[in-house]
Amino acid sequence: MALTDRRVQEGDTLRLKKPHPCGTNAWRVMRLGVDVKLRCTGCGQIIRLPRRRFERRLRGFADGGEAEEQ
Repeated sequence: MALTDRRVQEGDTLRLKKPHPCGTNAWRVMRLGVDVKLRCTGCGQIIRLPRRRFERRLRGFADGGEAEEQ
């Protein structure tokens, strides 16, 4: 996992590597498992990403959690 001090939980708001076409890069975690279900905070679109792809795209917490790790 990219962030070592804090684990991702359902309900967290996260920043991903690239912004969504609606213009925001903040996503709310809806479900964690083998795949991760995310809802865009800008337009409400729901996507599912395999866990491995999600971990590569994760940049940090958008809700004032831990800073991004390089």
